[in-house]
Amino acid sequence: MTTILVTGGTGVLGRRVTERLRADGHEVRVLSRHAQPYAVDLVAGGSGLDSALAGVDTVVHCASSPRGGDEKAAHLIAAARQARVGHLVYISIVGVDRVPFGYYRSKLAVERLVEESGLGWTTLRATQFHDLLVTLFEGLAKSPVIPVPAGVGDQPIAVAEVADRLAELAVSAPAGRVPDMGGPEILSLRALARLYLTATGRRRALLTVPLFGKAYAGFRAGGHLAPERAAGTGTFGEYVADRFGGGRRTG
Repeated sequence: MTTILVTGGTGVLGRRVTERLRADGHEVRVLSRHAQPYAVDLVAGGSGLDSALAGVDTVVHCASSPRGGDEKAAHLIAAARQARVGHLVYISIVGVDRVPFGYYRSKLAVERLVEESGLGWTTLRATQFHDLLVTLFEGLAKSPVIPVPAGVGDQPIAVAEVADRLAELAVSAPAGRVPDMGGPEILSLRALARLYLTATGRRRALLTVPLFGKAYAGFRAGGHLAPERAAGTGTFGEYVADRFGGGRRTG
């Protein structure tokens, strides 16, 4: 049995990684800002991190935020080295080195910290989760018109499939940068928005709009996609139909 610490263990991904590892018989500690007994704020310096890491074999770093990600990782890595952790597994995003988007830059910076940590490490990049697109469309659907960036596609993947892969990597030997993991299909954001509206029974106009800037150019060029690594099986259409019941809502 392996003792594993999952940071961000109460989040969308971390919770599923934790469940999978426990089901396989491993001792799993959940670290987040509010989850006892390992409530640790990594940004604030990680008070309590040493006790959380005591006796831990592997850390799966799922905690992430638009700001301060590299600072969190630096605190975690320093404490993991002190605790002689054998393996650090990090989840990143496809395209962090190709699309000049602020959040992606932060994820890339953490990747480099992990690589230079002196620890055994594994990094997996995945495309966006189905849940993220739903959150995006739910926000946009508050208006009668949903603006959709022109010429941008996405390759969403089921979070459970990524969690299964992370759990597999966590109990394996450090592997460095492993092959990216993408969803089973690439669709335009307009098509994805239409699937969401159909599943939720909402009627909204879709307005395709051009955007500007280097980040948008990177997304238009497909820098965030991994067509050659379409490892996922669950489609976005299946996800929203299952989640929302195929269109019973009308609001």
